[in-house]
Amino acid sequence: MGENLTAAEKAPKKSRFKGLKAEFSKIAWPDRDTLIKQSSAVLVASVALGVIISVVDLIIKFGVGFIIK
Repeated sequence: MGENLTAAEKAPKKSRFKGLKAEFSKIAWPDRDTLIKQSSAVLVASVALGVIISVVDLIIKFGVGFIIK
């Protein structure tokens, strides 16, 4: 696939750090309040999902144990 490219089709090599710096300047960084709100939402959702998974696992474990005995 990539072997058939001509020299004109290839992108010129630039310094990786210059490209990285250019890409970082394009990022729209969130402000502090937005960052705290979004991080809290992710944390709450993760804990809630963890609790739900634990409860379902406990119920399945109890059910399988009941069936086996």
